[in-house]
Amino acid sequence: MSQTATHTVTVSEAAARRIAAILSKTDDADSLRISVEGGGCSGFSYKYDLTSGHEEDDVVLERDGARVLIDQVSLAYMEGAVVDFVDDLMGQSFQIRNPNAVASCGCGTSFSV
Repeated sequence: MSQTATHTVTVSEAAARRIAAILSKTDDADSLRISVEGGGCSGFSYKYDLTSGHEEDDVVLERDGARVLIDQVSLAYMEGAVVDFVDDLMGQSFQIRNPNAVASCGCGTSFSV
């Protein structure tokens, strides 16, 4: 996995496999962009977008054929986080274990810092 040394967001093996599988089925995207936006029931929410190319100041995380982009503003909220993919009885979803979040909602996509 390549990333700037000072950034500590990690992509799990399960997430990398799922991202690579999704990207292999699309012709117009080569990356998954994860960003943090205002909103959601706890104050902030994660947004996932398939995209092509990246901005100059993006952090680019690569693992096992998967590429994840995170912008600098979102990175401030995600420092130390682990991006994971869970497949269980409740369904399939990307989950972000974020040590900066002091509260989250029941759906797992909204958090507060």
